[in-house]
Amino acid sequence: MSTTILGIESSCDETAAAVCKDGKIINNIIATQSIHESYGGVVPELASRAHQKNLIPVINEALVAADIKMSDLDAIAYTQGPGLLGALLVGSSFAKTAAMALGIPIIPINHMQAHVLAHFIEDPMPEFPFLCLTVSGGHTQIVRVNSHLDMSIIGQSKDDAVGEAFDKCAKLLGVGYPGGPKIDQLAKTGDAKRFTFPHSDIPDLDYSFSGIKTAFMYFLRDGMKKNDQFINENINDLAASLQGTLIDMLFVKLKLAAKREKIKNIAIAGGVSANSGLRNRLLSDADKYGWKVFIPKFEYCTDNAAMIATAGYYHLKAGKTGTLRDSPQPRMSFS
Repeated sequence: MSTTILGIESSCDETAAAVCKDGKIINNIIATQSIHESYGGVVPELASRAHQKNLIPVINEALVAADIKMSDLDAIAYTQGPGLLGALLVGSSFAKTAAMALGIPIIPINHMQAHVLAHFIEDPMPEFPFLCLTVSGGHTQIVRVNSHLDMSIIGQSKDDAVGEAFDKCAKLLGVGYPGGPKIDQLAKTGDAKRFTFPHSDIPDLDYSFSGIKTAFMYFLRDGMKKNDQFINENINDLAASLQGTLIDMLFVKLKLAAKREKIKNIAIAGGVSANSGLRNRLLSDADKYGWKVFIPKFEYCTDNAAMIATAGYYHLKAGKTGTLRDSPQPRMSFS
């Protein structure tokens, strides 16, 4: 029996919809909210308003591109959390209303688990078990993945996410928002060995990125005291050195996790997995440690609805659906 699922993503500042037929993604429509750039970060109220404006046109575009109608849907998957409460409410409210009107199941999806399942949108797909380094503006996690729906966090940031470190350090450099892609672009022509910054060393497989932000701020302050053009004259090397340090910190724990878990299938996911330095490092370490690595397409790294629809497909196969009583969870746990 054929199954058609509409996926809806509205956790932060991307309004997205995708259609999945029998596990295959037909399209992945995303409306990016550029309004936040002038504020140097996502403004929750503005994000909610933009979702209200964009959601129906994005869903309509996805349905038209798939040559289907709402009445052809067998289920609707939506992001339940984590994310911004107002933004999540827009997507969940539409999903519940439409599903109730159509008499079809709704499937609440954990946004971070969906990032992991983005690896099952297209070939090559990882074999189980595998480790997934899931890195974004709000999360940094090492996830052991035993099956499509059996995942557990074995390491995570105890304070700031690595994406937040990228964005806040980019703001200190004055390069604007979103900071991660701008740091990545500047780093391509910089010397990653020019400057050194301290690594945070905490026990086991967990991370801490708050310290490097503070160290970077004081380093720039001291440099500007000696030369008021310090940042402008060294911006590429500063970006490369910062990026190199953050990537080094990520891989120290990832290598430890791979050794401890005795797993050589290694994947990355989340918005920061679009970083070219991170991707290159994963490929080079694959040769060094005999890893088989999996890197998603750029369009499936950042927030998107294809991963939500894919997650919905595996949930529906397992008979896991939601109810109208399910509420958005801004701080939704992984389990």
